[in-house]
Order: sequence, then structure tokens, then C-alpha cells
Amino acid sequence: MDGMSHGFIPKHGGYRNLVAYRIAEIIYDFTFRFCNKYVKNQGRTYDQMVQAARSGMQNIAEGSVDSGVSKASELKLTGIAKGSLQELKEDYLSYLRQRGLEQWKNNSLYAQELIRARFSSAQEVIRWVGKHRNFRPDHFGANTAVILINAALGLLAKLFQAQEKDFLQNGGIRERMTHARMEQRKYRGK
Repeated sequence: MDGMSHGFIPKHGGYRNLVAYRIAEIIYDFTFRFCNKYVKNQGRTYDQMVQAARSGMQNIAEGSVDSGVSKASELKLTGIAKGSLQELKEDYLSYLRQRGLEQWKNNSLYAQELIRARFSSAQEVIRWVGKHRNFRPDHFGANTAVILINAALGLLAKLFQAQEKDFLQNGGIRERMTHARMEQRKYRGK
């Protein structure tokens, strides 16, 4: 079997299988609804929050798709996704602070319940928020978003480490191209 039979561009683009992407998608959909209901009259804050949520999700996808040809791009876009979600988290924390609403701890009962539930859509999260009538919906919703963002940030940190390790072990496309070309020459020389 020659060195070219597998190609030098690795399998890539499986972002929909990444838990970090699926949570980021929920965060985006949830943020879009939250902002339409509670932030719509706050000018730039609305746009900033929705765009930060979208950027978190889209940069995970783009980094995954680009990973086959550019590990540098993959790492950069994963970093941008983290930055966007951190920005969004700060907006939700500001929302809580400015209204004098308590922020949950990461190990609070509700946070643990949310993480254990492993919701697969923003609609499921919204229904869960609606069941807790002992809180204002925006208070419960903003805290829910912060917990989801914390989970996504933790997963993105692990993803970034895995991407870094993969690069160190396997190199980038130029190294793979050179290796494939050398293997092809060896094969032809036989």
C-alpha cells in the first residue's frame, strides 16, 4: 500500500459530534430568545450578546472544517469561540448584577440539575426554566445561560488542549504533504 492511499488531509469537519458545539448551539438559540424577550430595548447590548453567542457556535464549526488544512486556523478559531463565549458570559453576569439578581454558584442545586439534564435543544432548556416559578424567568434564564457557557468553556479548553496535542504529534498540513510526497517517491522508486 503506498503512502498516498490515505491522503494527507485528515478527516475533519465533524463539529456536530462535538459536545462543545452542541452546547454552543443551545447557548446561541437560548440567547436569541432571551435577548428578544429581555434585552431587545437595550441597543448594542442585544446585538453584542446575540453575535457573541453566534460567534461561539460558528467558530467551533469553522475551526473543525478548517482543521484538515490548517491546524493554526483550527486553534485560532477555537480560541475565538472561547473568547466570544466568555464575552457573552460577562454580558449575562452584568445583566444579573445590574438588576441586583443573585448569581448561582457552579455547584448550586439548579446548576447541578441543569448539567445532569443534558438538554439537547434550547426549547428543552426554556421549558425547564419555565418550570421554576419561584424565580423571575429572566433571573433563572440568565443564570442558566451562565452555567451552560461555563460548561462550554470547560469543554473548549479540553478541545484546545487536544488540538494542541494533535498538532505536536502529527504536525500541520505542510509536514503531512512533505511526508506524503516522500512516501510517494519511495513507492515509485521500488
